[in-house]
Amino acid sequence: MSTSPTLRSEIHGDDKAVAVIVPSKPTPLTVTYGGLESECLSFQRKLAELGIGQASAVSIATVNSYEFIVSFLATSWQRAIAAPLNPAYKQEEFEFYIDDLKSAIVLVPRGAHEAGTPAVRAAQKYSAAIAECYWDDVKNEVALDVKELGQLKGKSQEKVLEAQSNDIASSCIQVELLGDPKLNLTRTMENIRGTYQLTQEDRTMLVMPLFHVHGLMCALLAPLSTGGSVVVPAKFSASEFWVDFVEHKANWYTAVPTIHQILLKSPIPDPVPQIRFIRSCSSPLSPAVFEKLEATFHAPVLEAYAMTEAAHQMTSNPLPPAQRKPGTVGLGQGVEVKILGDSGDEVARGAEGEICIRGPNVTAGYLNNPDANASSFHRPSGFFRTGDQGRLDEDGYVVITGRIKELINKGGEKISPIELDNVLARHPAIAEAVSFAIPDEMYGQEIGVAVVLRPGETLDEAGLRAWTAEKVAKFKVPKKVYFTEVMPKTATGKIQRRIVADTMQKQDGARL
Repeated sequence: MSTSPTLRSEIHGDDKAVAVIVPSKPTPLTVTYGGLESECLSFQRKLAELGIGQASAVSIATVNSYEFIVSFLATSWQRAIAAPLNPAYKQEEFEFYIDDLKSAIVLVPRGAHEAGTPAVRAAQKYSAAIAECYWDDVKNEVALDVKELGQLKGKSQEKVLEAQSNDIASSCIQVELLGDPKLNLTRTMENIRGTYQLTQEDRTMLVMPLFHVHGLMCALLAPLSTGGSVVVPAKFSASEFWVDFVEHKANWYTAVPTIHQILLKSPIPDPVPQIRFIRSCSSPLSPAVFEKLEATFHAPVLEAYAMTEAAHQMTSNPLPPAQRKPGTVGLGQGVEVKILGDSGDEVARGAEGEICIRGPNVTAGYLNNPDANASSFHRPSGFFRTGDQGRLDEDGYVVITGRIKELINKGGEKISPIELDNVLARHPAIAEAVSFAIPDEMYGQEIGVAVVLRPGETLDEAGLRAWTAEKVAKFKVPKKVYFTEVMPKTATGKIQRRIVADTMQKQDGARL
């Protein structure tokens, strides 16, 4: 079984085999593949009855849970677009995505409607239907409790549809990308299965959020495509991780380096559980953390490299007995990897250039964005430009040496500095604001911002951080604020983020 447009034929397992375990207290919820398929079909019928059909956008604003999995799969089976959203978003952030997607319905947790949560208020602003989605212990099913019909009021019931290979399954991977969505997702699942030799005997501990492509593709869909099992706590908890890992017999997990570091600082179970491998992705893993992980947990650590435009995984270090190299992100997995210069020509082995990829799981381009398409591909070769600077070592392993593009990568969360600039510019005391990445031991990168105040205005760092926290999710709040009277600019008067970042940090260092 599996999810329609991209997934229904890909997710399968023996009907009696365990697919999902939710380690809720006091009794875990254990679901077989047969039970998961039945639940998804039931939820699909509920969506159809509301008028959800092909290309309808269904925004899912819930934490990791069984109801998330069911609603995501059932939505794609119905040929609709599943749009996972970070449940920690503020109202303005929900509004942006709900408006951009033209969401037909927003799924929220039980009690959210009465509480008037940010997701609910955003849905109301754009007349999206609102339904609470949760596990109903009485009916023993995933509930779809409609609170407001919004734009679905009076809409005719849809037929229960059969997904097609060219449907868009998930907005977090495909809504802005061109190409065959089924090919992109299924090829990535195949690549992940092959890289880590996943089988029905494997069981992963899911710690990444399912609104993130890392968690969705590698920690959920790829394991389910093998007939294996997934343990799904509502959130990552260092104190509960190993308890659940051992109790439910998990044998691998994938996470960002931040989580690995937290686990290393937490009490280590005795005896150490049998772990087949540990995967690290979405942010650089330092060789020191790599070595400590392997020494502590007696398991191979495999660092990987991924992007949404490749439907997640592009490269990975291989399993033993093949060589894994700390400080590298491994070899191409189902994609061609080349280091190209600005002209599109391949540079000499060992020389630095832009990491570029080509393969069946790589997007063909961006919807309605010819400028991005022109700048993101080398023609006529068709190699996609990742925006990362790197080189190939003597064995062809990829070494990332820097960022060409300017996204801030905070522990795997990709934050647009332009988006944050626009938020900060709305503060009445701020004349100019430029956001940029600063080094951070825990997250790899954190957020710094340079600020020029308007004449006569006063503002301190704590005040700016508190104001920003009301506008954006917690992980987007700047860690460091640099106040300056003049924003550094080029000779032509342009603000370049890298120059601002270097100038501010040098000034900061001079004061120490």
